[in-house]
Amino acid sequence: MNILMLSDVYFPRINGVATSIASFRDALQRLGHSVTLVCPGYPVGQVDEPDVLRISSRGVPGSPEDRMMHYREVMKLAPRLAAEHFDLVHIHTPFVAHYAGVALARRLGIPALATYHTLFEEYLPLYVRGVPSRWLRFLARRLSVWQCRRLAALVAPSHAMHDTLLRYGVKTPVAVIPTGLALERFRHPVEDDDFRDRYHLPKNARLLLFVGHLAFEKNIAFLIDLLPRVLAEHPDTRLIITGEGPARAALARRARQIGMEYAVHFLGYLGRNGPLQTAYRAADAFIFASRTETQGLVLLEAMGVIVKSGGWRSGRIPV
Repeated sequence: MNILMLSDVYFPRINGVATSIASFRDALQRLGHSVTLVCPGYPVGQVDEPDVLRISSRGVPGSPEDRMMHYREVMKLAPRLAAEHFDLVHIHTPFVAHYAGVALARRLGIPALATYHTLFEEYLPLYVRGVPSRWLRFLARRLSVWQCRRLAALVAPSHAMHDTLLRYGVKTPVAVIPTGLALERFRHPVEDDDFRDRYHLPKNARLLLFVGHLAFEKNIAFLIDLLPRVLAEHPDTRLIITGEGPARAALARRARQIGMEYAVHFLGYLGRNGPLQTAYRAADAFIFASRTETQGLVLLEAMGVIVKSGGWRSGRIPV
């Protein structure tokens, strides 16, 4: 098949949607399919890739990591895309990509489907202030139903998301297709001691690791608030937080407020070609507190490291 994907987010912006798109593109191409992705252009960190069409974009207020594509610039691609004879349009996000994807599918005379990655009814109350959360949740559900009506089919990354869409009242056919993980990418020869030396961590410290987008919905503050109780029994424990996001400043403030800044280490983004895998292997436990996940790819990654390294070091298990 010849597949046209559209998304409002992709690398260098790192999150679960970008990772899922990359995983699906890679798997589909290995199976012999052709995949072209239309996504925003980013001013910093962008890497050119074959069959990735970058669209001029503008910043998103309140979310400096994100970009919004110009709808008209996407639609200008229609003559070029028509010549490619695509079989379907696969949409990954509900913003410009959704509306442009539906319009392109209609113009090209092909079906449009979408993967429903995100529980927006849980996200909106955390970012839109001054509006009752029940109103925001209602609006998110109604918008989701309306958008889904315009699609030929839906992909849910988990059975929980499938059930949520049915609860919303979505009538469009939904198939559950989890995001796969290439386990071979989690092999890397760097030793755990290199990780500790690089970030000046005590040799004997117990390392608790969080990996993910530093967003308020990830519930990372809960992990920081629990740290004093952990330190009371294991005073050499350190909480390692990797990733970036809008909640980082608030999380650092919270650590200072409760006197835990010395035990919380923010490492920023770690490359997925070795540094991130090394962080997983160096940790004593992987910890995760998000209540809004639809697939939890970092949990699969943590387990993937266990499989490829022959198990965690003695007494070490993922949490």
